Amino acid sequence: MRTMRRRGSAGIAATAALALTLAACGSDTGNEEEPDAGGGDETTAAADGGTGGTITIGVHNGWPEGEAVSYLWAHILEEQGYTVEMEYADAGPVFTALAQGDLDLNFDTWLPITHADYLEQYGDSWVDLGAWNDEASLTIAVNEDAPIESLTELADNADAFGGQLVGIESGAGLTRITQDEVIPTYGLEDMNFLISSTPAMLAELDGAIASGENVVVTLWRPHWAYNEYPIRDLEDPEGALGATESMHTMAHESFPEEFPEVVEWIEGWTLSNDELYELENIMFNVNAGENQAASVDEWLEANPGYVDEIVGG
Repeated sequence: MRTMRRRGSAGIAATAALALTLAACGSDTGNEEEPDAGGGDETTAAADGGTGGTITIGVHNGWPEGEAVSYLWAHILEEQGYTVEMEYADAGPVFTALAQGDLDLNFDTWLPITHADYLEQYGDSWVDLGAWNDEASLTIAVNEDAPIESLTELADNADAFGGQLVGIESGAGLTRITQDEVIPTYGLEDMNFLISSTPAMLAELDGAIASGENVVVTLWRPHWAYNEYPIRDLEDPEGALGATESMHTMAHESFPEEFPEVVEWIEGWTLSNDELYELENIMFNVNAGENQAASVDEWLEANPGYVDEIVGG
């Protein structure tokens, strides 16, 4: 059985106030909110209950890579007899709930930079089950035919982009890094840094591409937008956006004792950017985010034996 709750589920909502303190400090990363990809504010998929126990996964709102791998793991765990519950919230409340034991797992913790503040705050209550991907990065992206190649050129060509750099949520780590590192490093203080939301940023990107206009947005890899739109990253010669990061799976400290078999599976699991792009493309482009479980099934059909390699079947 899989139960999915979005924004406002009781367990995570109870921890949201505490998380706001960290969020105000800019601890979140890239994308806090995108249009619902699972179909509705609260969805319950009923089936026979699993026999291996119940595992609750915290999923960051609007993080496509985290949503994709969470559904992948829901499939794997259900096949092995576990009941899976998925709780959706912004990153801050998810990490707080994980520390308090209201959640068991989170598959989308970016280290060593983006979620470092949360690790420092809650690390004593978490167990790091390892990095499943070490190809993640924060980016500033433009349309493919934009007139510049590097962030060093952006200030002098701001008018070509309407004097605007389109960002995401105010509490996102990507927003903090853009404000504190990218803007001062490349002299972008005279540009309007539009802090909005991930859906608004994607809408700006979509509209500009459709109308043939230049656009510059804060983004990250991996993200399905790179498959959907003709866009590219601006070079960052000063390294203001930070080095390549790894995406880790974090568990509540009690999880290894309760689910040692699952810990073993997760610790041995990896997913490359190419594999993730394929899964995200099916989930968010081909199927328009309307049926995540079916998207996972479709991806696994094209990757036979994938689950067996993880669980030793």
